[in-house]
Amino acid sequence: MLLSGGIPPQIGALSKLTYLNLSRNNLVGDLPLSLTNLTKLESLDLSHNSIGGAIPSTIGNLASLVALDLSHNYLINGSLPSTLGRLTRLKSLRLSHNQLKGFFEAGIAKLPSIETIDLSRNLISEQMPFDIGYYANARSLNIDLSHNNLYGTVPASLSNLRNIDLSYNDLEGRVPFGVWHAFPESSFRSNQRLLPPRDLDSTTLALFFGCLFYAIFIVFIYYYYFNGKKTTSVEHDLNHRDIFKIWNYDGKIAYEDIIEATQDFDFTHCIGTGGYSSVHRAQLPTGKVVAVKKLHKFEGENPNYMCFRNEAKVLSEIRHRNIVKLLGFCLHKRCMFLIYEYMQRGSLFCVLRDSDEAVELNWAKRVNIVEGIARALSYMHHDCSPPILHRDISTSNTLTVGTHGYTAPELAYTMAITEKCDVYSFGVVALETMFGSHPGDFLTSMLVSERNSENLMLKDLLDKRLPSPDDEDLKAARDVVRVVRIALTCVGSDPKSRPSMSRVCDELD
Repeated sequence: MLLSGGIPPQIGALSKLTYLNLSRNNLVGDLPLSLTNLTKLESLDLSHNSIGGAIPSTIGNLASLVALDLSHNYLINGSLPSTLGRLTRLKSLRLSHNQLKGFFEAGIAKLPSIETIDLSRNLISEQMPFDIGYYANARSLNIDLSHNNLYGTVPASLSNLRNIDLSYNDLEGRVPFGVWHAFPESSFRSNQRLLPPRDLDSTTLALFFGCLFYAIFIVFIYYYYFNGKKTTSVEHDLNHRDIFKIWNYDGKIAYEDIIEATQDFDFTHCIGTGGYSSVHRAQLPTGKVVAVKKLHKFEGENPNYMCFRNEAKVLSEIRHRNIVKLLGFCLHKRCMFLIYEYMQRGSLFCVLRDSDEAVELNWAKRVNIVEGIARALSYMHHDCSPPILHRDISTSNTLTVGTHGYTAPELAYTMAITEKCDVYSFGVVALETMFGSHPGDFLTSMLVSERNSENLMLKDLLDKRLPSPDDEDLKAARDVVRVVRIALTCVGSDPKSRPSMSRVCDELD
């Protein structure tokens, strides 16, 4: 028997109710305001009815709510209330097949626990904010915004999301490379003015190899400074050197060795993956462990072998104490990969998110890490010929490539990759190292209003797991202030206002 009529207002008297499912009935009318008195409610499902009207602003009173489903009512309308942003425990929000507006304005994607958002088949007519992929729970977030009226360009930061469906909207421009390859093509279909990314040319491929080469130097910096001394260099015994010498560049010998060591790149050997490559731990016949970066198929289907060979050769000859050495590379008709020294300490990202290790990384060590990253980038930009641009610097791209939560905002609407993109990413990493977490909200507030950022006190932004720099020593306090000040100049919205990495190094010295 199906329930019909309106939801009685007396339902608000069930103050101890934690679960309410009235889905798939013939309920009509507006949502009663008394419904939001159920402050202990954890799950509310009113889907597949004919309920109409607006979602009441008092919905924010349901502080215990974990799952909310109002989908397939077709008549619920109006803008999503900003009070939804109070539902800090909310994991699942399903509002599809209605007439709702104002998704981004409501700030739902910023909720700290949110994992699933389905607002497909509504009337959402907005531009996507560039920083949607920077929010706290971005990597766990699945969003369905298909069949709406979204317009504008696709932000590069979307590649940080777990999944997104933007099909059947009115988006335009080229999809950023990392976003295009992070999700299936069906996620972008039926956007008449939306274009795929440009094919990689030799210039982009050269930049890509610069990215591969640089991707593991951050862990080396962490290892170097965290232990307070330089790491022991990899032992290159005679046999080990011979292996890399005799590997012919058509990849036959190297390919067979790596296939055996990784069990044909089995996932059990995978230690990281990203938009451009996957990284595998491989133990060579000599017993030496290396990190193998294997290009994804879309990078290796029609490779420019000469470009690959030339760039890899240049990279293998670079020497810098803050950059782990490229040991070799392999060209093969089935795949291409590069071989690096293996560093087992983990990424700076992981260290900052482990409370015990983060506490051991005191202010002096953090300043040293930032200085080391700056020196390595300055070397790549100004001392290498040709210069090497990283284009994807982050605290988490150690042993993996393709993290876009640190990209310069201009890359959301242009394919022009310059050294100033690296400078911006460096600034984000420097701030994250000092703050202990990604500074996404802080950067957003800077873009919205410089006055807002000026009113923030530095002591309120620094990693609170550590004692105040003043308690460590006066020099540490001055160094922390200096790092933050320089980092802020690096994250300016205007690329022309950002300093060069050589200037950054001068300021840090």
